[in-house]
Amino acid sequence: MKKITLFAALIIISVITFAGSSKAAAYPFDVKITGKGKNAIIFIPGFACSGDVWNETRTVYEKNYKCYTLTMAGFAGTPAQPGASFNNWEKGIADYIKEQKIERAILIGHSMGGGLALALAADYPELFSKIVVVDALPCLVAMRNPNFKSKEKNDCSPMVNQFLTVSDAQFLQMQQMSMPGLCADTARVPGIINWTVKSDRKTFAEMYCDFSNTDLREKIANIKCPSLILLEANFAIFKPKIEAQYGNLKGASIQYATKGLHFIMYDDTDWYNQQLATYIKP
Repeated sequence: MKKITLFAALIIISVITFAGSSKAAAYPFDVKITGKGKNAIIFIPGFACSGDVWNETRTVYEKNYKCYTLTMAGFAGTPAQPGASFNNWEKGIADYIKEQKIERAILIGHSMGGGLALALAADYPELFSKIVVVDALPCLVAMRNPNFKSKEKNDCSPMVNQFLTVSDAQFLQMQQMSMPGLCADTARVPGIINWTVKSDRKTFAEMYCDFSNTDLREKIANIKCPSLILLEANFAIFKPKIEAQYGNLKGASIQYATKGLHFIMYDDTDWYNQQLATYIKP
């Protein structure tokens, strides 16, 4: 009888463990939950980055907010999941927010995470009280190709195959060459590169391809909550084009950093912190 009881207990434990891991795997990200408070902030990092990119920002706000910091599946050493796409990731985040009953969160996204923030606020306007977009545009490709139109069925397999044939050494070299154009704070560059090279190469290629085919210029008309758009200093040169891209986002506050590059939180920290402090009460 004791053996039967023990066996039954092991079966129950196995079922519970399997069910728990399956539920966790249903979301296309890992999440770190910190802080306290009635209200919530959700942080989405940029392309191939860890949620650790928000460490300093989160430290300021987790005293008064419950903070959910995501790292997307396949990025920065987080285990990859099949079916990586911009739409699937957006839906996964929305499902998590609804299932966790997170009400009227503030959503902050950087780079591709900023694109996800725009899409989420447009498709699920009831879920958010405010959004902050850090150096992202509704359609980055349209900056160099004004006639760009996204393809309904975009074949990413050539890009995936190309990235999978690149050696680790070549991929590292590619990142080392591109990073000086993305982050001016040289002390931060090795960490960002490390996140990138630890990312799953297939996910990297799939998301790069899919995000390059994403156009949110019309969709953002559905956003109802206040929106703060923080852009790198170099974008100020293209102000008419950028404001045209954001033309459907009524009432948005578009601000340009005073210095630095794409990683505004590192390159123009004081300005960035002041913008957030004015918009979000710490």
